[in-house]
Amino acid sequence: MNAASTSRETGLTKGWMRVLGVDPAAAGPTGYGIVESDGRQCRMLHYGALKVTAKKQKEGEGAALQEVHALLCGLIQEFAPDVMAVEGIFSALNVRTALRLAEVRGVVLLAAAQHGVEVHSYAPREVKATIAGHGHADKKQMQIMVRAILSMSATPEPPDAADALAVALCHLQMEQARRRFGLPAERALARPGFLPTVGNSGNAAGAVRMNRATRSGPPRILTA
Repeated sequence: MNAASTSRETGLTKGWMRVLGVDPAAAGPTGYGIVESDGRQCRMLHYGALKVTAKKQKEGEGAALQEVHALLCGLIQEFAPDVMAVEGIFSALNVRTALRLAEVRGVVLLAAAQHGVEVHSYAPREVKATIAGHGHADKKQMQIMVRAILSMSATPEPPDAADALAVALCHLQMEQARRRFGLPAERALARPGFLPTVGNSGNAAGAVRMNRATRSGPPRILTA
């Protein structure tokens, strides 16, 4: 059994599930948030957003995707999430925007697969209905609800980070309901299974994940 699998099983055995929520973006900031719960209480560990500058994007078509990949790999290694929850693609997007968003989601799935993290996807309206009570909640309403659920002292900014926290909370609530009512597990987008990570050797990522970070400092609004 690899080190990363052991880390996940240890957390789940103690009753806590840690989720990395991701709100991928085609042009704006990609939000991220780490939340964990024991089924009774939820707590926020870290959140923020990555904004890739126009200068960086001009370096090449893959420059922005590389930054997103590096960010997620770093978060996985630092916080050792048990699962990743990703917001799905909104069906009303135009073709060009949908394709760009699909590229970002592909990088998200790649980072998860390279570190053996299971991924679940939730439609935007599903997330809104779960967190705010209806599928047409605006960003301000989502920020207010996320702050209330996580008992945060400040409203999570930017909205992209709040959306990522909402996706993580959505998965926690879905998983809690599944366990309570004995529902079958949903098919994940990606199952644990390590892929080689460029620049890493052996199980270095797994070794890092043995120490589950619990840092809950101020949000990071990164610019690449």
